[in-house]
Amino acid sequence: MDLQDGKIIVTGAASGLGRCFALNFARSGAKVLGFDIDEEGLSELAGEDGNIEVFAGNVTSEDDVKSCVAACVDAFGAVNGLVNNAGIFRDALLVKKDRKSGELKTMSLQDWQSVIDVNLTGTFLCTREVAAQMIDAEDEGVIVNISSVSRHGNQGQTNYSATKAGVVADTKLWGEELARYKIRVGAVAPGFTQTPILDAMRDDVLEKLVGQVPLRRTGRPEEIYQAVEFIFRCDYFTGRCIDVDGGLTL
Repeated sequence: MDLQDGKIIVTGAASGLGRCFALNFARSGAKVLGFDIDEEGLSELAGEDGNIEVFAGNVTSEDDVKSCVAACVDAFGAVNGLVNNAGIFRDALLVKKDRKSGELKTMSLQDWQSVIDVNLTGTFLCTREVAAQMIDAEDEGVIVNISSVSRHGNQGQTNYSATKAGVVADTKLWGEELARYKIRVGAVAPGFTQTPILDAMRDDVLEKLVGQVPLRRTGRPEEIYQAVEFIFRCDYFTGRCIDVDGGLTL
């Protein structure tokens, strides 16, 4: 895809990686609709570039997702790109026994379900509605799902790891199903990346994480964007996941 022809929805666009994706797409000439629940963050994003429109809503709401896709078509005349970036985490061990008190603590059903709803159901809803619009309009398109190295399983992330593994499985499946309509689907799995989440970590914790990375540093959001951009630009890529993790999963 020539990015200057892009009409792209980016979910979770108000901050972090999503903000980086939206701004870089816009600077490359694409028309971008940022989709997020953070209205203040969206307002700031819209002021950054004239190629960016915004839509405040929740990816877990079927009505909001449908309205977002309609808003993109109204604003740009079509939608031919989607980045499923919106995601949350609610970390906890599945079961933990306190050494002193003997009390058992477990991951709550609410924490499990909230992560599933945003990271997996949200990705499903956005992909379904965007793909339906592309097929109905007989437009070629590109969909990129943001996974994580945690898809291989990471202690304390039963819920998060399940969603990020599911996203990669669906990437392969949707790549096969949608190829007949000239819709390509790919995934990017970032490692430890410089976002507000990492910025909030204690220095000693972050140092321990970085020590596991062969390149001995965290990734930059722009480096994750480069992988997303590659999938958009390479017309012979579909159904696969690109790890951008400094060699963490080698």
